[in-house]
Amino acid sequence: MATPDKVFSLEGRVLKLDTAQDLEAHIGPLRAMDDVEEVRILGNTLGVEACKLLGDVLATKKALKVANLADIFTGRLLNEIPEALSSLLTSILNLPNLTTINLNDNAFGLNTQAPLVAFLSSHVPLQHLYLNNNGLGPHAGILIADALSELHAKKENARGAGQEVPYLETVICGRNRLENGSMRAWAKTFSLHNKVKEVKMVQNGIRQEGIEQLLTSGLNHATKLKVLDLQDNTFTIKGARALAKVVPLWEDIQELGIGDSLLGAKGGVLLASALAKGQNKKLETLRLQYNDITSPGVQGLASAAKDGLPALKKIELNGNKFSEDDGAISALQDLLDERKEKYGGDIVDEDAWGVDSLSDLEELDSDEEEEEEEAEEEVSPEEKAEKLIKEAEAAQEQPTVQLKDKDVDALAKKLERTGI
Repeated sequence: MATPDKVFSLEGRVLKLDTAQDLEAHIGPLRAMDDVEEVRILGNTLGVEACKLLGDVLATKKALKVANLADIFTGRLLNEIPEALSSLLTSILNLPNLTTINLNDNAFGLNTQAPLVAFLSSHVPLQHLYLNNNGLGPHAGILIADALSELHAKKENARGAGQEVPYLETVICGRNRLENGSMRAWAKTFSLHNKVKEVKMVQNGIRQEGIEQLLTSGLNHATKLKVLDLQDNTFTIKGARALAKVVPLWEDIQELGIGDSLLGAKGGVLLASALAKGQNKKLETLRLQYNDITSPGVQGLASAAKDGLPALKKIELNGNKFSEDDGAISALQDLLDERKEKYGGDIVDEDAWGVDSLSDLEELDSDEEEEEEEAEEEVSPEEKAEKLIKEAEAAQEQPTVQLKDKDVDALAKKLERTGI
């Protein structure tokens, strides 16, 4: 985190900056900051000419570490965004200390993928990437993942040449409809960038086959993971089995989010059994709301918390299918209260401890567990692979919006040839 005297911010001022002149009225302090380390432009809307000027100024800031460009294209036409974004990405490509780029809440999709892909495949210092709620879809998702895989090779080449290069540690890519079709590419990305510490891919429409591939062919290599959030995708028993298989590999995991993911009754038991192995001794927060977990799963989690998860502080279980009076809930609450008293310190954040409010529990139907077993399909590994390949191919066959701006095409070619 940069000190206040090294931060330039226009955050949240809701400025409509169409032209260079519009921006010039606000950018004087940035021009004067030779040692600026963080710029925050989020919460304004910038046109093409404003982005060109901002890019020119940013290109001179060699100490810059963080560029927060989230939510800067609200109300802009789709044909404006590629050229505007290309101006910014061109300017920051060769900044040697820029490790963090935040592009959240910008409507990209396929029509803006060219400058984004070219930048991500080339910016060797990249350490923390925030791409949340960008409307990517599975096709653009493949292109982004492939760009990051290409970046890995360039990072390795730079290390081989004696440069000090940071590992990619943070990937936030949620609410982007990545779906199954892009999971083969993302699994490859994480198998390469295996020093990643934080991955959040919530609400991406990833179904069980894609979850299985992501976990068992990608994130299983990421043994330094500290935070994993895959909430609001679809696991079912297939994804739960994959999770149970790989979770013991993450010995540094501190926060695990699998809420609203349809783990199911059996899936809850499988996860609890995996956590009970005692390989996740640093896990502090476990998010499992709205997963159809039943009493046996809760009992397993209580046992795991006591014997296998000595650092656990918070568990979220609302929206599942058991009684609030279940003895395992009382045991969990007593255990976490005891830990809070012992380790919480003088100033306690109550929200960081205990069992969450269980105000929305569901009734368990007697036939549900049997139905869950019947719904499980026996599919061979070859059939699984073939299905995922077909989905990836279908994603890649989606029509790509043809960019009319010649500058964007030139940018892509330029970035492909650029090294740091």
